Amino acid sequence: MFEQQRHKPLVPLERPRELVIACTPLRSNVNLSRIVRAAGCMGVRRLIACGAAKVVQKIARNSVDDGNADSIDGDGPGVEIETHRTLPPVLRELRAEGYQLVGLEQTTNSVSIFDFAFERKTVLVVGNERSGIDEESLRLLHRVVEIPMFGLPYALNVGTATSMALFEYCRQFPRG
Repeated sequence: MFEQQRHKPLVPLERPRELVIACTPLRSNVNLSRIVRAAGCMGVRRLIACGAAKVVQKIARNSVDDGNADSIDGDGPGVEIETHRTLPPVLRELRAEGYQLVGLEQTTNSVSIFDFAFERKTVLVVGNERSGIDEESLRLLHRVVEIPMFGLPYALNVGTATSMALFEYCRQFPRG
C-alpha cells in the first residue's frame, strides 16, 4: 500500500494571471460563489460582479480576498471582487486598457472553446442563467466562445461553464 497525500502544495505561478472574470447580474448567489471558488483555485485574482451580488462564504470557501493577509492560510491573495451596477461601462474601460473581451455564450458567431486561442490579457464575460449576456455587452465583445453541447439540456449551468472556460484558459497559460 502507498500513502496518499490529501492536498498537494499550491502550484506557483511564474506571473500573475491576466484573466478577469466579468459577470452580468446573476440570478443565484450560489452560482456566483461557485465561480469565485473556481477563480480562486485557478489563480484568478479579479472578478467583476453586477447587480445585487453576494458571495456565500460556505461555498466560495477561502477564495475571497478580504484584505487579511492570513485569509487564505498565507498562500497569497484571494479573489478581489468588484461590484458594479451594470457591466457595459466596465467593459469599455477594460477594452481601453487593452484586454480582449471574450463572451462565454451560444450565439450565431460563437466559436468552439476547443478551437479558441485566448490572449493572456483577457476578460471572460459570463451571462445571466436565463437571459445570457445582454445585447449591449455582446456588442462590446471582441469574440464569443461556446462549449459545444452533445445532449440536452442545451446549456450548462453558468458556474459549471465558467469553471470549464477557466480550465481551458489555464491549460493554455499553465504558469500564469
